[in-house]
Amino acid sequence: MKSPRRTTLCCMIIVIYLSQATPNLNLESIVHPLILREHELAGKEPLRQKRAVASSRVAAEEYTVDVEISFENASFLEPIKTYLNSLSFPIQGNSTDQATTTILSIEVTTVCRPTGNEIWCSCETGYRWPQERCLHNLTCQEHDGFAAGHRCSCLKGLPPKGPFCQLQGADVTLRMSVRLNVGFQQDLKNSSSALYRSYKTDLETAFWKGYSILPGFKLVTVTGFRPGSVVVTYEVKTTTPSPELMRKANDQVMRNLNQTYKMDYNSFQVVTSNETKFTIVPEIIFEGDTVTLMCETEVLSSNVSWHHVERHSDIQNNSRFSVYTFVLNNMTSISRLTIYNITQGDAGEYICKLTLDIFEYESRKKMDVTPIRILATEEMKVTCDNNPVSLNCCSEINVNWSTVEWKQQGKINIPGNPETDTDSGCSRYTLKADGRQCPSSLGGMTVTYVCEFISEHGARGNKSIEVTFTSVANLTITPDPISVSEGQNFSIKCISDVSNYDEVYWNTSAGIKIYPKFYTTKRYADGAESVLTVKTVTREWNGTYHCIFRYKNSYSVATKDVTVYPLPLEPNIMVDPLEATIPCKGSHHFKCCIEENEDYKVTFQMDSLSFLAEKEVNGKQVCYKYNFMASSVSWCPKKLNIFCHFTNAANNSVQSPSMKLNLVPGENIMCQDPIIGVGEPGKVIQKLCQFSSVPSSPGSPTGGIITYKCVGSQWKVKKNDCISAPINSLLQLAKALIKSPYQDAKLPTYLKDLSVSTGKVKHEVSSFPGSLGAIINILDLLSTVPTQVNSEMMTHVLSTVNTILSKPVLSTWKVVQQQQTNQSSQLLDSVERFSRALRPEDSTVLSINQTNVQMRSMVIKPGHPKAYKQSFVFSDSDLWGNVAIENCQLGNLQRDSSIVTVAFPTLKTILAQDVQGKNFANSLVMTTTVSHNITLPFSISMTFKNINPSGAVPRCVFWNFDLANHTGGWDSSGCYVNKVDEDSVSCVCDHLTSFSILMSPDSPYPGSLLEILLDIISYIGLCFSILSLAACLVVEAVVWKSVTKNRTSYMRHICIVNIAASLLVADSWFIVAAAIHDHYHPLNETACVAATFFIHFFYLSVFFWMLTLGLMLFYRLVFILHDTSKSIQKTIAFSLGYGCPLVISVITVGATQPQEVYTRKNACWLNWEDTKALLAFVIPALIIVVVNMTITIVVISKILRPSIGDKPSKQEKSSLFQISKSIGVLTPLLGLTWGFGLATVFQGSNAVFHIIFTLLNAFQGLFILLFGCLWDQKVQEALLKKFSLSRWSSQHSKSTSLGSSTPVFSMSSPISRRFNNLFGKTGTYNVSTPETTSSSLENTSSAYSLLN
Repeated sequence: MKSPRRTTLCCMIIVIYLSQATPNLNLESIVHPLILREHELAGKEPLRQKRAVASSRVAAEEYTVDVEISFENASFLEPIKTYLNSLSFPIQGNSTDQATTTILSIEVTTVCRPTGNEIWCSCETGYRWPQERCLHNLTCQEHDGFAAGHRCSCLKGLPPKGPFCQLQGADVTLRMSVRLNVGFQQDLKNSSSALYRSYKTDLETAFWKGYSILPGFKLVTVTGFRPGSVVVTYEVKTTTPSPELMRKANDQVMRNLNQTYKMDYNSFQVVTSNETKFTIVPEIIFEGDTVTLMCETEVLSSNVSWHHVERHSDIQNNSRFSVYTFVLNNMTSISRLTIYNITQGDAGEYICKLTLDIFEYESRKKMDVTPIRILATEEMKVTCDNNPVSLNCCSEINVNWSTVEWKQQGKINIPGNPETDTDSGCSRYTLKADGRQCPSSLGGMTVTYVCEFISEHGARGNKSIEVTFTSVANLTITPDPISVSEGQNFSIKCISDVSNYDEVYWNTSAGIKIYPKFYTTKRYADGAESVLTVKTVTREWNGTYHCIFRYKNSYSVATKDVTVYPLPLEPNIMVDPLEATIPCKGSHHFKCCIEENEDYKVTFQMDSLSFLAEKEVNGKQVCYKYNFMASSVSWCPKKLNIFCHFTNAANNSVQSPSMKLNLVPGENIMCQDPIIGVGEPGKVIQKLCQFSSVPSSPGSPTGGIITYKCVGSQWKVKKNDCISAPINSLLQLAKALIKSPYQDAKLPTYLKDLSVSTGKVKHEVSSFPGSLGAIINILDLLSTVPTQVNSEMMTHVLSTVNTILSKPVLSTWKVVQQQQTNQSSQLLDSVERFSRALRPEDSTVLSINQTNVQMRSMVIKPGHPKAYKQSFVFSDSDLWGNVAIENCQLGNLQRDSSIVTVAFPTLKTILAQDVQGKNFANSLVMTTTVSHNITLPFSISMTFKNINPSGAVPRCVFWNFDLANHTGGWDSSGCYVNKVDEDSVSCVCDHLTSFSILMSPDSPYPGSLLEILLDIISYIGLCFSILSLAACLVVEAVVWKSVTKNRTSYMRHICIVNIAASLLVADSWFIVAAAIHDHYHPLNETACVAATFFIHFFYLSVFFWMLTLGLMLFYRLVFILHDTSKSIQKTIAFSLGYGCPLVISVITVGATQPQEVYTRKNACWLNWEDTKALLAFVIPALIIVVVNMTITIVVISKILRPSIGDKPSKQEKSSLFQISKSIGVLTPLLGLTWGFGLATVFQGSNAVFHIIFTLLNAFQGLFILLFGCLWDQKVQEALLKKFSLSRWSSQHSKSTSLGSSTPVFSMSSPISRRFNNLFGKTGTYNVSTPETTSSSLENTSSAYSLLN
């Protein structure tokens, strides 16, 4: 250590040594008597090479030299520092031929002063002690003039081996700018321009010379120019300089730059980087945290600002943001930004900026704010069974959470024990609940548990878990013992005191579940109940039953024993005979048989008499017999009913089907047979086949009924409905199966047995219609059982169907159809039910092919389903068909729905014809079903092979099971023909069921030329009619006073106006009905019913007003001298014109609409197929047509009757004129055109009749305008008088005066004679005779008025 009284000054000298040889620097010749200590600093960069700048021949080297100056007198310290600071650099040293030395800068770094008996060494501004010196040396105590408390700002004693104070911080890049007060030129934007390069070279040279005095200077580069005069941007790489040194460097730049650049000294700006320590606490920030951002800069300044980049705003102190800046130990500036309860909106980039003189110390940092995400099961169900249950919460991001809190909210308090695993970031809350904590009255109570994660910095995140506590159900079951006999019913009620459960079911003591259709379950607010109900008990129900309420893994069970006593079911008791005839002195054996040998008490009962039966066992069959003696009855002849009663051990009884007994005198008995019995000629009796002469095996009796008729003296088989023994056995098993509690479990085995047995007895099926009917009944019974059918079960079903639809059996089908018309419909319905229940197990596509039936199915999987397209080819029947459903339609179906299509080539021959009997199916029958209900509009396309032997017209139809009193029939509602080719017919329907095409020999199909022609005629005529009727009403209103001067004319025009008005309203409603009708969508039923009612009513009104008009004419022709007042005639006319149609219409809609058979399925008009409601229009219309035709014949016959005294030629001409005029007027007015409609009713009617009828009806309104209104001479005169010129009016008046000299009604005039002929008058009369009364004149003119 140096002498304690010596003052030491250490400085740093930056030297440029320019030499052409190897440098050999001797600083002793430059500064003397300085003590050079670079040899002591060899390990600490005593000679730091900075930069080499030279040409290819001269090398310029830069060095930094640490120099220690020691002097005895401390007073020399300040003068020397002042002297060094006043030096102007660079300073040229000694020069030789070999080298030149230049001193660029001298900086004082360390000052050691004597203080008492010690030496205290401290660093000058911008310098600091190395860390290792602070660790091994003692620091100074507080002393005036030194920064107190700052770590290692002053050391005791001079460090013996150095190093001394060094520059603060690492290398920094100073981003600087300065303004040149010269005009900006665009070439300065182009870095390749000569002006840019010239500016850059000159400025960089000046910058190099100026900033090279900075400690640690390495590089300066001009980065660009921008307008604002000329703003030069450049970067300087160095260590952090002091502001004083930077001002010196800027002065050097000004001196070294040409004055022409006009550099503005006050425009220097400096932005530093890498000088600020920017920290954010915590590192992971959650919403709600309190976050601290801290900037620490080794610069003595408190001018610090904070800026949020995304918000483009400076941060000021407020309730959520706090900025605090202070200077530590006069050396370090610290600014702290605190953000309270941070949000995601506070995330982004923050800038901390400290300003000192021309320096800006800027630091940026981006901050992310993460919401606290807690993962947990939101809902749980807990059974109060004292078993531990864990609630788990985990944070998505695992940090060192300060704490995790659990809270609960609810009416009951069930605490638990929390456990938190800091490593996994999860917390577990374990609780136990017993019946005392959640009693049954509160079963289903929900408690909300909240787990809250709290960070070390105040953020909170929580998750709610709703826990439903359900107590173990206490079940109460029907207390009374249940003891029943077969055939009776029972129910068991199971009541739970809690309402929460996941499943309720019943099973047997063997663990077999009861089929769900036997029990129902209801949930109430404070409990639940399940009721097991059996309507027809069989002995399979004998046993123990368990009512089970399951909640999660907790089961509550109640048990009930059911005792079933054997007793035959009434359908299983076979009686013989069903009906018997006994002579008054004869006898007959009666018997009742069952297929079991139980100990029953059996009696036969006849009226009030009862007889014990005799038991006879024959294998499995047990029969009870009684020999009836006719003599036991007091009188004869007589009809009796005999029953047998079976009573079991429980004293319950069942009565057999009745046996009818006819006691007759024996004289007329002709047919006698020991098995069949006796009977009179023509007598028809029925016998069970097993008791008839039909062969039957003992172990498996034949079933069914055979009918005999007494013909002559022999019994002849009239009808054979016997069922072969194997099929009968299966039928009995099927009837028992649907009563069994395990029917769904037994069904697969039964379907397999049915398929095998049906295949073995093909001959019996084709020989016995009863066997065929039995198989259909079996399939119908079994199709009601399953909720799900697998592919194996469906294969067995279709195998059975294939057998009964084979070609050898088709003849038997015809017999069955004659007896029961709905058997084919029943079979189709059964197959559809099985199809809807089909659920393929493994594959999405299932295909089953048989000779007479094929099936395709597809399961709709999640995602984008492919289109459903299936093809069916039957080579034996030469038939084919395709089904297509687009994928957009399939997308509307429920997930995992099954689409099933079954095609039948032979079913077309056995399904009934349509209701009218005119159309027949001549193609494949394809039925398509979907397992789930379809709620959205649906469309299916089908293509059938076109078999058109006689040019018949195809119609797309489906089998409607509701038609013909629910026996089924073809219906075209919702289906239409899309395309017809030579070999195919394409159909589109908006629903699913069984489809085919009908061949209709008469009706035009949609799109045919005839239908298009009829539509065009109808719509054009309708437009003309509406306009004509409106014109007719306007004309009548204009001429009303002129043409209604007498009573008959008044009534005639009343009829014309009401005919026109009714037809106008009817045509308007026809337009409404046409708008409602749509081939592609279901009809709006309410609007359709209304339209149908009003069309029916107003068309009937048209007819009845036509009838009124005809009756008025007839009245005037026949009752010439009879007169009726106007009010009475009007009352009769309106009652007939509107009253009768109203009564008929109301009765029709009232009788048919409650059954929804008022309108047709595909049109807004009266139904024909189901109720024949159309007759309510056809019959009145045809009656009125016939009446008006009769009136027309009467009128024409009277016109043709010749008058006495007329010449034949004139009479003939006149008659022809009257005939033609009468036909022209009466045909449209009296509705005779509707008579042409009769021809269209008959099958095979020519298309000409359709066209004529459509033409006349469509233009009826035009006819009424022409013949009923405008052809009337009085109407013409009134119109001409109303709208003529005055000149024409005067001429017309003059001619009228001249014409009046010969009276129109003079009996001598030709017109008068013809008019009288109309009324049957003969002879010649003179109008001037007093016998012609006013009454007769009025009636005569009235009749004329009717004709005109």
